[in-house]
Parts: sequence; C-alpha cells; structure tokens
Amino acid sequence: MLNLHSLLSRLLSIWLCLLGAVAVYAGDREWLENVIGDVYEQLTEVGAVDYEELQEYLSDIAAHPINLNTARAEDLERLRFLNDTQIDAILLYVYQHPMQDVAELQLIPCLQDYDIRNLRAFVYVAPVEVSNRLNPHEVFRYAKHEITARIDVRNAENYTGDPVFVQTRYKFNYRNRVQFGLNLRRPTGGQAADLEYGGYIQLNDIGCVRTVVAGNFQASFGQGLVLADAFHTGKSAYVLNAGNQADGLRKYSSVDGNGLHGAGTTLAWKTGDVHIDWSALYSLQKTRDSVRHHILGTNITMRYRRLKIGVTAVENLYSDSVYPYRDMRYNVHYFRGRQQAVLGVNFRYNYGLFDVFGEVAAAQNRHWGAGLEVGSRVMPVQGVGLLLLYRYYSPWFDNALGYAFSETSRLNDENGAYIGIEITRLRHWRWSVYGDVFRFAGVKYGIPYAPSLGYDAMAETAYMPNDQWNMNLRLRAREKAKRGTYSVRYQFNWSDSGWRLRTQADANMVCDSVRAFSWGVSLYQDVQYTFAALPLTIQVRLQGFDVRNWNNRIYNYENDVLYGYSVPAVYGRGGRAYINLRWQIIKQLGLYLRVSETVYGKEWRVSRSLAAATRTDVHLLLRATL
Repeated sequence: MLNLHSLLSRLLSIWLCLLGAVAVYAGDREWLENVIGDVYEQLTEVGAVDYEELQEYLSDIAAHPINLNTARAEDLERLRFLNDTQIDAILLYVYQHPMQDVAELQLIPCLQDYDIRNLRAFVYVAPVEVSNRLNPHEVFRYAKHEITARIDVRNAENYTGDPVFVQTRYKFNYRNRVQFGLNLRRPTGGQAADLEYGGYIQLNDIGCVRTVVAGNFQASFGQGLVLADAFHTGKSAYVLNAGNQADGLRKYSSVDGNGLHGAGTTLAWKTGDVHIDWSALYSLQKTRDSVRHHILGTNITMRYRRLKIGVTAVENLYSDSVYPYRDMRYNVHYFRGRQQAVLGVNFRYNYGLFDVFGEVAAAQNRHWGAGLEVGSRVMPVQGVGLLLLYRYYSPWFDNALGYAFSETSRLNDENGAYIGIEITRLRHWRWSVYGDVFRFAGVKYGIPYAPSLGYDAMAETAYMPNDQWNMNLRLRAREKAKRGTYSVRYQFNWSDSGWRLRTQADANMVCDSVRAFSWGVSLYQDVQYTFAALPLTIQVRLQGFDVRNWNNRIYNYENDVLYGYSVPAVYGRGGRAYINLRWQIIKQLGLYLRVSETVYGKEWRVSRSLAAATRTDVHLLLRATL
C-alpha cells in the first residue's frame, strides 16, 4: 500500500511526463455535460449503456453538429434521446420546407420543449452544400487534433496494488468525415508491460461509400437480435424510446473490449425511390481462454418510402470449442461448439404518427433457437404517445453479439410484454408510465427455480415551467426472483446567472420471499458555478446515505473529467462528496480535476473489515485541440 507522500510523488512524476506531450481545447463544456447528465438521470437500468463511449460519442457530435437541412435518418439516429417517430417528423418538415433557423423545431408537433433543448446542443441550420466532394488538401488543413492525458488514483486507502490509472488519447477529426484515433492506457494494479491499446480510422460519405471503418468499431442493425452496439438504453423515463437501435457501422474509441476489432464498410445507392445500403464486416476477437473468435457479418437494408426491410447474417468461427465457464443449471442452453450462424430479418413501417417495427432471428446451437421482437409506436392525439413491445427469446436462442430489449443482459429464455405511455398535453407537464411483465421458462442466473415470473413498473411526472427550473418525481416497483423492490426519487433543478443547483432524494425498500425487509435512503446536493470573468467552473456535491443491504444499493450519475464517467453504487452508512474543476488555462489549454471521497461509519467499517474508513479517488485530465 502506498503512503500519501509516495502516492503524490508518483502522481506528480507521471503527470509531468505526460504534460510535456500535451498542449487543449478551448470552450466551455458545461452545457454539453448538463445535457448528457440529464439523459443519464432518466435511465432506470444502470449498466445498459457504455457511459464513457456514449459521452465521447455525443461530444464528437456536439463538436461537429448535424446540419438539419442535410440530415439523414442515420444522422439523427445517433442522438439516442430521439425516437423514430420524432426523426421522421423532422425529416418530413425539412423535406417540405428547408429550415431557416433552429427555432423552427418548435413547429414540429411531436417535439417537446425538453427535446428541443437537448437537440440544440447537437444540431444547426445552414444552406445545403452544392458539392460534397472530399478535398485531401482541406482534410489536413481544417481538421481538428485532440490529445488528452489522464491520471487517476483510485481507492488508494484500500487498494492492495498500484492504485494509479494512466491513459492518453489522440483524436483526428475532419468534419466527422475523416476520423482517426489512438488510445493507450495502463489499468490500476498493472505494470508497464500491461499496457492496453487500441485505435480506429473511419471515413464517411465518399461517393457511394457511406462508411469505411477499421480497427476498433461497433455494428448495429435492426432491433439488435443479431448484431448490436453498446448504446442500448433499455428501460428509461423516455418510455417511447424503448427498442430503439441505430443502424450502421461506427468507430469505437474505448479499449474495454465491448467493440469489434477488424474492418467494415457500408455502400449506399439509390434506384428510383428505393434506397439500398449494403454492409460487410470482419472481426477477430479473443475469448477468456485465448480462443480466437472470427466474426463474418453482412447486412442489406432497403428503404422504399415508408417501408424499411433489412436482412442481417453473422457467422461465428472459433479456433477451438467454447463452453460456459462452469456447467450450471442456468447455462445449459448457452452456446457450445466451434461454429455458430445467426440470421435475422428486421422491418419498420411508418405512416405519419404510427410506427410498427420488429425483428425475427434464428441462432444455431445444439438446436436452432428463435428470437422475436415486435412493437408499435402510435400517437393517437397530439401530446399522447403509446408504445407496445413484445419479445420472445427461446431457451436455445443464445447470441453473444446481440443486445435487444430484455430484462437480462443475455438474449435467452425470455418471454415478455412492455407498454409505455407518455402524456404531454398539459403545458409544462410530462407524465411517463411504463409496465413490463416477463417470464423465464427455465432456471436463470440468480433465480434457482423455474418457471419464474416478474414485473417492472415505473411512473414519473415532471414539471418544467421554463429553462430556469424544473422538478420530477419517479416511482418504481419491480419483482424478480420473488424479491420485490420499491423505490422513489425526487429531483429539483435550478439554474441562473452561472449557478446550477440540483437536489435529489432517493429511497427504496426490498422484500424477499421470506418476508425479510431492508431499506436504503440517499440525499445529495449539487452546487455548480461558472465564473463570468474567469474560464473556470466549479461543481461540488455533498451526499449522505444509509443503505442497509446490497440489494438496496442506490446509483447516482456523477459528473467527472471529460470523457470520464462515474455511476457509483452507494452501499452502507456514511457520506460522499466530490469537487470538479474545469479551468481553461489558455485558449488552447484546459485542465479537468475531480477529487471524491466516501466516508463510512465506524460500525460499517468494522462489520465489513475495511482497511480504511474512507475511499478517495483523484482524476486529473489535460486536453488539447489544435
């Protein structure tokens, strides 16, 4: 274990080495972080999103916003808080009369004030460019270069190894048409030889070539039963967005292993009113046992007016037979073998404010398994939206590359129905309600009996009178594995003249099959101030919690350094605090610093045999763009 002096000395020496290689960005990122934070706070399922990748993904869009007059459906699908009906409404409006100002979004019926506030961070309006030709001389002349260097000290009091995490990144971006990136990091507890690295290159819109990507990338088509990326939001207060997926290939800037590693391309052409996209990809992965995993995939998508149909096929080839880590009752239907084929057909038909969509897939296993997801989104009257979604994944359907709407992280042995309703007919008010019932025919991980039933229901009301303040109340009840969980969350937000305040209270109660009862409560206060005369933003959070059991854990999104994220689970009894600083030292140089500490009560420390009553984390990042 490191003492404080040696820890600070190591931190300083590593930072000075990185400082010599870094020169950063100008501009206040507060508005973007607020939008991202608001989206995260709407999630009811933690772990359904790759937070770090999504934050960088949205930051890239904000740095190179979408021109609404030239936007395609694929462009707007990248903004995950929009649903398909809203995207179609925007495209129809622009087709009928090109926009002169972003304020015209208020004329589109299915967009609410909060949708438009979020959109403003990522879109702009400009005349349609006559030529879309890529000039190699302009690529290097007008491209943006970015270097970030980051050092974290994580849980220094309790960490038995080296608690220092180091990461550096380089990004090259020319108007989102030419992108290149490198990522190098050393995880905590690692040595110099434990470096993890990755990179990508992506080209967009070059003649009939829609996308070419190599290195680390992601792929998603249809509803995700065959191939999906890490951006699925699952259940959330955006109840009409459940089941949304963004089609296509895109870079993956992280090295966490969730992406593909190889190359892919998408070709696009038009024949009359028919638009056709054809994608092909190859990826080489390594499994936990160092088995080489070759992935060959292809997709062809046809769009004809209101109809969209796609076919996706993936072939998985392994250098050796793969088996579950241990033979357990819950994994008897998991894939075993050296070869697996997965085939799916997806569709979508839109007629005004009515949508029907779905996908049916088959996966090769010891027996073929079937998967189905079908849904309909309808707005019967202005200000009322309804989503119906049904899914069925047979016990033999097991696809490690798929990620669709599901109660569990694995598409296997599940039958369920979801309904979501959103009402915005009253000015300044939004009501969101969803209900989901599901059934597992066999034994599932953590559920030792079969069959089993469960449900998940949420109701949220939000009052948003203006841009200065808003508040919302969320109630949620769910039962799974004969354990009922009931929670409530209240949040109040206020901002004015550089100040931003957020107050949030969470409480929950858990009852299991033997009538055991436990509860948890949490209250935090955020205070943020952006100086008018200085390029400096300070944010402070103070939080107290009393959470009696791990099943009562409470997740709260926390702002971090740029491209970083933190969604810790508070558990036990104690308090938590952090401070974030964002300082624009000069026009090209910015500094991000975060210091957080969790303090546990004495009785909790003794009962859990903690080495220290506190946990301290320090994150430091320097960012440069040229």
